[in-house]
Amino acid sequence: MTRQDSGLAPLLRYENIAWFEGGLVRMLDRRVYPAREEFVRCATHGEVAAAIRGMVTQSYGPFHAAIAGMILAAWETRDLGAQAQRAFCSAAATTLATARPTTERKMRTVTDACERVWEEALQGRADPVETLQAYFIAFLDDRYATIARIGHHFADLLPANPKILTQCYADCDLGMILRACRERAIAAEFFVPETRPYLQGARLTASVITDMGFPATLICDNMPAWTMVQKKIDVFTSAADVITLDGHVVNKVGTYQIAIAARRHGIPYYCTGTPNPEHPTVEGIVIEERDPAEVLSAMGIRTAKPAVQAYYPAFDITPPELVTGIVTPEGVVCNAQCATRNAQLYGAHIVPAGSVGFKPD
Repeated sequence: MTRQDSGLAPLLRYENIAWFEGGLVRMLDRRVYPAREEFVRCATHGEVAAAIRGMVTQSYGPFHAAIAGMILAAWETRDLGAQAQRAFCSAAATTLATARPTTERKMRTVTDACERVWEEALQGRADPVETLQAYFIAFLDDRYATIARIGHHFADLLPANPKILTQCYADCDLGMILRACRERAIAAEFFVPETRPYLQGARLTASVITDMGFPATLICDNMPAWTMVQKKIDVFTSAADVITLDGHVVNKVGTYQIAIAARRHGIPYYCTGTPNPEHPTVEGIVIEERDPAEVLSAMGIRTAKPAVQAYYPAFDITPPELVTGIVTPEGVVCNAQCATRNAQLYGAHIVPAGSVGFKPD
């Protein structure tokens, strides 16, 4: 059977994100890609959590890594009895789920599922490692197939020859949008903010776009508003680390300001993803603040004097009134009060993809 990552850029192949094999979890080090293609190899689930925390993989990569880490945890306990395995499994799930605070609740759904699979293997006297590996492949194929529907719904919204502004790295969402555009012969052109300090846009997004045969123009993070005007951008898009049920988009810091600029210039902002039941409202979202030292350098080179201080919130929150629509596997979730800047309530409904006006209401 053809895997769901067929036809996607190398960066989106399962083995190049996070993969368990031979008692190790291997992750492509996205901190140095594409300048170097290096893999970080983890011998314990704790090392996997440290790699997630250390930004070896980003976007949805940590979720792949968490499942691979749970397989590795099962490998670590292969010589232990069932009760010892259960205790180790629970501890490993907590270690992996809490590696980064902003996505903890979402990560819990992944590690909880792995715990259930592990328990079923124990009860059925099956090998937890083999059972979790089979679950991993099924999970990846199902996820990619689901996101493929998002890609087609997004393509339904595009005008002819669209100019699309991205933000950060949208992972498989981006790949499936590109694949849908390629299948429909949509001549899309992309403008890509670099996304400091890790430069995910420059290194990851632009790589995937060009690897899949589309033109990508790199811009600095302070250029989106002027680029919208000068390059006549048609649509702004991002994925999300969390989409709350009340319509807020939690994504790489910078998304909020680009959404403001997009609204000012009448450009629709379509976020791809699915609202998360674990976050019914924006209350409880914890914005991760990373080491400020990461802002004071670029690719390992210090860019400011020693006395200069820094601030590094890893994410920001875009309110629903700035989001034209959320492109989900089922269709487009539209904010009924999208045109009202000071909207107090988020009224959302699913409408068939393609029936949403391209410009904001």
